[in-house]
Amino acid sequence: MIYKKAVSFIKRDLILATSYKFEFFLRLFFMFFSILTFYFVAKLIGGAGAQYLEPYGGDYFSFVLIGIAFSGYQMTALRGFSESIRDEQMMGTLEAMLVTPTNTSTIITLSALWSFIFTSFRVLVYLLIGVFLLGADMSDANLFAAMVILVLTIICFSSIGIISASFIMILKRGDPINMLFMSTSELFGGVFFPIAVLPGWLQNISHILPITYSLSGMRHALLQGYSLHALAPDIIALVAFSVVLVPLGLLAFKYAVKKAKVDGTLVQY
Repeated sequence: MIYKKAVSFIKRDLILATSYKFEFFLRLFFMFFSILTFYFVAKLIGGAGAQYLEPYGGDYFSFVLIGIAFSGYQMTALRGFSESIRDEQMMGTLEAMLVTPTNTSTIITLSALWSFIFTSFRVLVYLLIGVFLLGADMSDANLFAAMVILVLTIICFSSIGIISASFIMILKRGDPINMLFMSTSELFGGVFFPIAVLPGWLQNISHILPITYSLSGMRHALLQGYSLHALAPDIIALVAFSVVLVPLGLLAFKYAVKKAKVDGTLVQY
């Protein structure tokens, strides 16, 4: 039953996405330019900062490639759920969906499923271009360990995204969760540079962000082939975030739906 519902959601969103063919292909086209920009930035940097990059293999391009590829999951989580809720409100289908026998958590999960599938496709394209065209070295990658990190990453980021969607449902605009994580993650999460570059007191901020452990674990798994045992600190941190954020996200969304119904603003945007 869940499988059929998931397929229905994916088909609907795939049709919507591919109906704008020019935009769809432009996204893929500009991905290459984004990667190429950082490839030449890496050429400019050369061996500068090698002591900071040594724990990740020493190559800045490979380091930043994983950063820009997998940080996309956080952007998708923060925007995917809230944008899905907003779209359903605009089409007038949100209230109808929420009164069906399908529970709320299933609805919000399936509503953003296509966004994560497309993000995964984008990540694959990033990595393929980086490895086969621009020389990023991932020959020692531990793919199983990377998949474990990826699953935990999606769970953590999705929970934050659901909390973000809850604020959108109540406030309609000015989502503080989205602004907080989007503004801090690129600077403190290690997307473009190792957090070791930051002063010690700023690194404390990095250590409370899930993206820090996600990117650290993914880089160690893909660039240096770390085992699950070696990745234990990052895995444990992501599990801890998941244990806290998953129930918090679901409770926040249920509260938001209840409040929006009471206020009569469920279909307002």
